[in-house]
Amino acid sequence: MRTRLLLGCLALVLLLAGCTGGDGDSADGRITLRFQSLAWQEESVQANEELVKEWNAGHPDVEVEYVQGSWDGVHDQLLTSFEGGEAPDIIHDASDDLADFAYGGYLADLTDLLPARLRSDIPQRSWETATFGDGIYGVPFLQEPRVLVANAKWLKQAGVRIPTPERPWSWAEFRAITERLSGDGKYGVAWPLKEPVSATLNLSLSSGGQLFHRDAEGKVTVRFGADDEVMPRTVHDQVNADRSASPTTLGSGGSDTLPGFFGGRYAMVPLGFSYRQQIVQQAPKGFDWQVLPAPAGADGLTQGVSPQTLSIAEDSPHKREAAEFIDFLLRPDNMVRLALGDWMLPTGTEALKDPALHTAENDWATGTALAAHLRSAPAQSVRGYPEWKDKIATPAFQEYYSGAIGLAELRERLEEDGNLVLARYQR
Repeated sequence: MRTRLLLGCLALVLLLAGCTGGDGDSADGRITLRFQSLAWQEESVQANEELVKEWNAGHPDVEVEYVQGSWDGVHDQLLTSFEGGEAPDIIHDASDDLADFAYGGYLADLTDLLPARLRSDIPQRSWETATFGDGIYGVPFLQEPRVLVANAKWLKQAGVRIPTPERPWSWAEFRAITERLSGDGKYGVAWPLKEPVSATLNLSLSSGGQLFHRDAEGKVTVRFGADDEVMPRTVHDQVNADRSASPTTLGSGGSDTLPGFFGGRYAMVPLGFSYRQQIVQQAPKGFDWQVLPAPAGADGLTQGVSPQTLSIAEDSPHKREAAEFIDFLLRPDNMVRLALGDWMLPTGTEALKDPALHTAENDWATGTALAAHLRSAPAQSVRGYPEWKDKIATPAFQEYYSGAIGLAELRERLEEDGNLVLARYQR
């Protein structure tokens, strides 16, 4: 009796397995693709969900299932799903998180999957952020420059020159102005540098800083030269010499500085462009603020970015269909919707022309004017960068900015200790 029961159950399991088809396919041949999105702002989530519904309405044979992910711990979550064979087909991430997944064989090379329209619409400088070796492992679609968010009334009363993308402040002028704006317990600037490495490396591109140098054989070494010093030395001197930058915000995140900014304690805060949404939502009634370009160096307004990306899992059995969905999601009009939802800039050339991104309201035009100056972040393709950042660079920069160590020790730790870490990944 027990044997017949077990055989019957086994037959039922096999029958059900045959009906489901496996690999996300239904018995009638319809394909199901899982799209994990990291959108979190209400407007952004809504835009993503609406676009998925529009795709599904027009593609009855290829259904996309929207999966809500989170930026918190996404690297470990994806690694677990890759190793467990449960990765989503379409993966939303950031370009600076892709290197280990690309080199590890977890992501599909998109070179021959993407249509010519999409390849030509996004500039090469953006494609470089998701190119590892000879392959493309993500489609960069949203990006944000770092900008200065300023108390417009304060700057006007002080009579300082207001910078524009055409005539930005130099780093030296920025330092002088923040000193002029300081005093009586108030500061010209608050640097939120809880995560100091990305901000430092990306803004240092304006003065020609590269930090990571690759030789003819592809080996990467760290060299902290004069061009790399400009931005971090400015911050250090604002905090420790001029007393024009608040020392207490060095360990803060961007959102942590907003109450003090609204309360008139800081004249300016360097933030990502998307922080404008929080400011619109949280600023006191009548608070007059404006967006200014970050300071410029020898290379002008150039700065590094790590765009948000869309990738396809190497294990996905439906890579072609996944690429078609990405192409749909990133049509110019749709890319604009995603950008507006996230308060960021699209990478696409056609999308950047949209009038909605060139308005004076909420200073969209100022940010859009910076798009042509955005380049691949210096550490994009450096293997071992996460360990170098966490173990070497983060504590070294934090101690330097606080005044605990000097420039010489900062250089020694970044180069000598840092190159020992990177060498292990390049044997």
